[in-house]
Order: sequence, then structure tokens, then C-alpha cells
Amino acid sequence: MNQQELVSQVADATGLTKAAADKVVEATLAAIAKTLGAGGEARIHGFGTFYVADREARQGRNPRSGEAITIAASRAAKFQPAQALKDALND
Repeated sequence: MNQQELVSQVADATGLTKAAADKVVEATLAAIAKTLGAGGEARIHGFGTFYVADREARQGRNPRSGEAITIAASRAAKFQPAQALKDALND
């Protein structure tokens, strides 16, 4: 599913126009991104939790030359599904 398909499903489920549903989806994604950018987590009951994980710097290898390189520390968005979502996937 891409974003436009999500917008269509939201519009169908809520009776909103696609333009209004698009604003809702955009606002939801922006709120989650803003929260993660500030280092917080976004918990959505029955769906899961989006959170930020810190990755430490580490050694790697350049696949072409085999030369050792240092991979910089970074932050990554992660997702932990809720039990209800896990159950829905396995029923």
C-alpha cells in the first residue's frame, strides 16, 4: 500500500473527501515524524510504537576495495508492533 492508497481507504472509511483525508494522513505522519525528531516515541493503541534507536559508530568494510572504514553513529526510526497487530497478522 502506498500513501495514495492509504488516503483512499481513509476517505472511504470516514466519508471524507480524498483531499480532506490526504490532509489527515499528512498531518498524522508529520506529527509522528516531529515526535521522533525530538527523540520521543509515538504510541498508537492497538497498532504499535514508533521510536528512535541510537546506533553507535562501528567498523565496516568497503565492498569494492575491502578497505576498513568507520561507519558514523546515527539515529534510526524503529517500529514495535502491538500485540493486537501481531494477533491480527497471525489469525
